[in-house]
This record gives sequence, C-alpha cells and structure tokens, in this order.
Amino acid sequence: MKISTKKIKEQVLHLPTSARPYINPDDINVPEGYKVEVVAAGLSFPTGMGFDDNGSLYILEGGSTWPTRPALPPRILKLDTDKKELEVFAVETLGGPRGVTYKDGYLYVSCKGGYLARVVRYDVKTREREVLIEKIPSGGWHEPGGPVFSPHDGLMYFANGSVSQNGVCLPAGFTVDFAKHPEVHDIPGVDITLTGNNVTSRNPLMPFPFLTETGAFKPFGTPAKKGEKIKGELWCSTGLWRSKPDGSEVELIAWGLRNPYGLAFSEDGELYASDNCLEEKGERAIAGDPDRIWHIRNAKTSHGSVKTPDWYGFPEMRADGVPVWDEKCKPAKGKAAEQLIENLPEWAGPPVYLEKPHSAMTKMDFCKSDFFGHRGELFVTEWGTYAPLNSPHEKDLDNGFQIVRVNVKNGKSEVFLRNKHSGPASYHQNGGIERPVDCKFHPDGKSLYILDFGHSPITEGYIHAYGHTGVLWKVTKQ
Repeated sequence: MKISTKKIKEQVLHLPTSARPYINPDDINVPEGYKVEVVAAGLSFPTGMGFDDNGSLYILEGGSTWPTRPALPPRILKLDTDKKELEVFAVETLGGPRGVTYKDGYLYVSCKGGYLARVVRYDVKTREREVLIEKIPSGGWHEPGGPVFSPHDGLMYFANGSVSQNGVCLPAGFTVDFAKHPEVHDIPGVDITLTGNNVTSRNPLMPFPFLTETGAFKPFGTPAKKGEKIKGELWCSTGLWRSKPDGSEVELIAWGLRNPYGLAFSEDGELYASDNCLEEKGERAIAGDPDRIWHIRNAKTSHGSVKTPDWYGFPEMRADGVPVWDEKCKPAKGKAAEQLIENLPEWAGPPVYLEKPHSAMTKMDFCKSDFFGHRGELFVTEWGTYAPLNSPHEKDLDNGFQIVRVNVKNGKSEVFLRNKHSGPASYHQNGGIERPVDCKFHPDGKSLYILDFGHSPITEGYIHAYGHTGVLWKVTKQ
C-alpha cells in the first residue's frame, strides 16, 4: 500500500478526523529564518523514526498495547522524502516498535514486549526479519530506548525503562500491563539488600476491598523482608546495554534509568539519555523530581571492561540528588516514599540537564550541520505532561509540548519550537503540534523532521489516545 503525500500543498490541512480536524503550521512558533510544514498526516501512534543513508525515512507506528487505545497494527512505514511516497515496510508483532536506526544495509528496531522486550533487525533490500535479542525485562510501565550505534566503537547501544512506576508494582499498573503479566517486577543491575519497607495498597484482583503488601523488586502482592538480598542480573530493568551489531557479547553499562526513551551520540562519541521523572501519585508518591538528560560515562570505555554498571538513581533518588524519602519529596497527594534499598550504590549523577517535572522528554538528536545552525546542540522532544493524572499541581499542566535545544556542556537550553499558545493544540482548538515524540535531522543537514504522536488527552483518572491523528512535520532553514 502506498499513500501519496503530494496532495499536502496548502498551508492549512483539513482532516476527516474529529479528534484532530485540521493542521496549521502557522500556529507553531520557530525562530526567525525557519519554516514549518506538514509532510504526512493520519499516522497512528507514531513512536520513533530514523533515516537511512539515502534519505529515506522509516517511521514507527506503535500499535495498541494499552486498553485506552483502539486496535491498530504496529507498523514500520517507509517515506521516500524525494518522491513524497509513504509505504508499509513491515508489520511488527503486538508490543510494538519504539526505536529505529539504520546501519550498513540493516534496519535495527527496538520493540516493547510482554514479559520480554526485543531488538530485531531487517535487511532493507529483502525485508527479511531477524530477532537479535529477546531477553529484556518488560511487561510494565516504561519503554525501550535506542538502538543507536556509537561513532566511537561501532557497537549497538540500547536501553529499557522500569517495570514499576515508582519502584514498587502497584494497582495503577493494572490499567496498563500488570493484569496481562501478573508475575512481572523490576530487577536490579547489581546485588542489593532490601530494607523490608513494603507498600500497602488495595488488591484489584479481589472482588471486595482487600489490602495487600508489595515490596521492591517483587511481583504485585509479594512483600519484601528486611535484609533480603536480591541478586543483580545482566538483564535487569532500567538498564542500558551495548553489544556487537548482531546482538552478541552483551554488556550492561548502566542501570537505574527510569525511562531512557531517548538515546543520542554526539559527534565526539559521547552518549546521552533522556529520562522521565518519578510521579507524584499513588501509594509511593514522590514530589519535585525533574526530568533529565544523563551523560552515560561508560559508553566511552572499552567493550567488556565494565565490571560494575553505573547507577543513575531509580528508584531511590530524584534527578537533583535528593533521596526520595527526604522531606523535600513529600507529596501533596499520595503516600510518601520510604527507603527500599539498604545499601545504595554510588550515584552516577548529576545530570547534564534538568527540565521541569512531567515535561516527558522523549527522543532527541544532535545537530551536526553548520547550515541548519546550532551545531553540537542536542534537540530534544518533550511529549508533554500527564497532569492532572500524575501531578496535583496546576503549574505542571502545560509542561512540555515543545522542542528544546540543549547545550550539554553548560546545561542551558532554549525553546526551539512550540505552539503559539502553551500546551497541545487541542487545548486551544488550533492546528499546531500535539505531542512531539521524536526529532531527526535529515542526512543532508538542511532540515529537522519532527514526529507528532497525535491527540492524547488526559483527565484525573485516565489517558486516551486517538489513532490517525499523528503528524510528521518538517522544519527548514530558509
């Protein structure tokens, strides 16, 4: 099936979808000298994209994994940016593709899993599919990151977020994945000892109100004991790994990354990861945790040399280095957190960049173009807040919904693209951007492509997402 994009000629695009009836680049602010245009519309739950060496763009549609999303297939689309034609390259299994990159004739794709996430590889010419890795703990809240390839050593780097939301599997997870994967739980990357602090919650598996206790690194309803030792594993949750391109010789180089959805290498071979904040909600609520970008220091070490992976704080540290049981983390809503790990590993922080809580930084790309401007800066998509669902504060309602450019050397940032009115376009019934999920520079360095997930409204009790509302935007320097 091929879908032509040549018909998108006028500035305002009217769509046959009531959830997102029109798109208008004029409702978006960019710096003077840059132009925004629509490349493709009608995408369903787009989650990531990547260019091959010829300038063809591969776009991922995540498919339906949450009950609040309609049944739509997880697909890999291919856009010929010269001919302006979009076709279905492949259909993935449920769980859905999340990240994609091209290297030496192959397309590498990370996919969210049931109990296990995976990395697959496609031959671009034959479209033959091969599963490289299928051992990554999944089945919960958070997502795969990468894969990306290092310009320093040519190895493949990939990551995956936590199973739990804030360190303990709790009833809110049953609205996502836990009901389908009741034995799932977080796994540490090094040996740890538990404090025995458990979290008391209702049990949604019982027909009448019934309380149960759950411990860290345990399935829902299983308590931890004081002094209990949990063995660290290569295939942990919250991990970041590297391997050879064929998936062999896997090495864990970092863990404690809550949701490392975005991975990007700078021109000098340094690896950075975006990460989302702990939530101020539920039975282990944590206030004031910033979104952040980490420098993954071990990416510059030689392959096989990492004996102890760096720990980036989950589930015990805010990104600013404050322990989550500190008074500063006391929530306005929800039960305050207690310490879970008795022997805390050495913290690998601080981050190179802190962002407002609940901005939901997702994928990102370094500018390597003198023509486009801002060479060496990291362009980061911010999906946007889930408040009021995950935060009781009115100040968090508009966080995110933009593209920022970050100087990773000094930790400073500036907004590059956002709507003329703060928040997603649907807040103000206009035709701007909804939820930016990825941005990639074209190989020629002349334009930045931005992937917009589409219309996904939030209430205090649930999340919706609408198919056929995703958009691919393009920003060009005039």
